[in-house]
Amino acid sequence: MGLLANLSDPKIRKHLLREEGEVIVDEVAHHWVAYARPAAEAVLAMLLLVASWMVSVDVAWLLLILAFVVLAHAAWCGLREKRDRFVITNMRVFRVHGVLTSQLATMPLTRILDITVNKPLLGRLLDYGHFCFESAANDQGLRDIRYVGKPDERDLAIQRVVQRAGLRGPRVPN
Repeated sequence: MGLLANLSDPKIRKHLLREEGEVIVDEVAHHWVAYARPAAEAVLAMLLLVASWMVSVDVAWLLLILAFVVLAHAAWCGLREKRDRFVITNMRVFRVHGVLTSQLATMPLTRILDITVNKPLLGRLLDYGHFCFESAANDQGLRDIRYVGKPDERDLAIQRVVQRAGLRGPRVPN
């Protein structure tokens, strides 16, 4: 159980610049919708296992192998989604993802030029969306962040952090 817990935790805090006073404003895991496909694959694997009991032995081994492959793929996809984290700090935004290897993509708040929040119809109904970051450097692992729960709140959190850091002009009263 320790190995599984270690694999599922991306250990976000080790990436913070504590000496510089960096603190987490928000840590974003994927919305539950991102787990729908792995869950459906797991159900399919269970159905294949049950079906293997109802067919001849000549076919049952094929169903068992197929069930194992589908279940392994579902577990891999679920773990991949669980380890994908998007983090907003008072200094930057970063994303940590990967199962066997860990990838870290960082963007200082000063480099964020624009944030587009895309909420498909299902996302509007279930309160999730996809972020698209525009920055001076277009080639980085932070361009698209998918399945962000409560996207409007997350967008406002980023805007507040940027405003507090003084990276945009002062607010002009109406």
